[in-house]
Amino acid sequence: MTYLEIGQTEIRNTMARQTGLIKLKGTLDNVNFYKSKDGNLARMKTSVDGKRIANDPAFVRTRENNSEFGSSAKSGKLVRSSLRPLMQTASDGGVTARMTKVMTLIKDFDTQSSRGGRTVAGGITDAAAKELLKGFNFNNRSALGSVFFKPFTVDVNTGAITINNLIPINDINYPQGATHVTLKCAWAKVDFATGETDTQISPESNLPLDSTSTDVTLTPPQAPAGQGTNVFVLCLEFFQEVNAAQYSLKNGAFNVLSIVEVS
Repeated sequence: MTYLEIGQTEIRNTMARQTGLIKLKGTLDNVNFYKSKDGNLARMKTSVDGKRIANDPAFVRTRENNSEFGSSAKSGKLVRSSLRPLMQTASDGGVTARMTKVMTLIKDFDTQSSRGGRTVAGGITDAAAKELLKGFNFNNRSALGSVFFKPFTVDVNTGAITINNLIPINDINYPQGATHVTLKCAWAKVDFATGETDTQISPESNLPLDSTSTDVTLTPPQAPAGQGTNVFVLCLEFFQEVNAAQYSLKNGAFNVLSIVEVS
């Protein structure tokens, strides 16, 4: 294994994080130093150009991997796009990478296609692949399991989510300053083969964060059109009431959006 040490920056294989007091930018001895949303990073330059990767038989495995990765990334974007109205208030900066990782695992369940041609559309038909998508949190800073503790049911025929005897002060881990919570759900139909989607979002249920017991039923207005995979999500958004008006807390860091069922 080759590596380069500069101060407290150590490059092993292809990428590393800069940890020293002096953060470098630019290129030095075939190492690129750059800043990203993940911090100050460094990576080795490659001497292999794109044309060789695209045509050289020695890189056939690389081309196959690139093709499948691109397909998985596209499938992840399809899911995110179908739920964009909800993601605007409940998502984190790493959601794209995390969703692509899940889609890559789902692609592996495609046992009918040859290597390089496996797709999410071919893999998602497997029940185990659907389980990989179920439980996905779009906001890792506020995962459903750490915020909402009340059991609920999902009707896959209507998209309705039913929560009986919800006592917010006991059943919800709400952030400091919040006075109300809004719950809503959505039913998305995602066709990974054609790229078509349709999403139906339920009316909101807005509740004070107190000890009042409430039976909540969230029902989308109708079934989404089209064919494909059914994705059911639950969303919690927190508000603070000031002079009879409710305001969303900060930048949505506390809000929840999670896939609760896939069929």
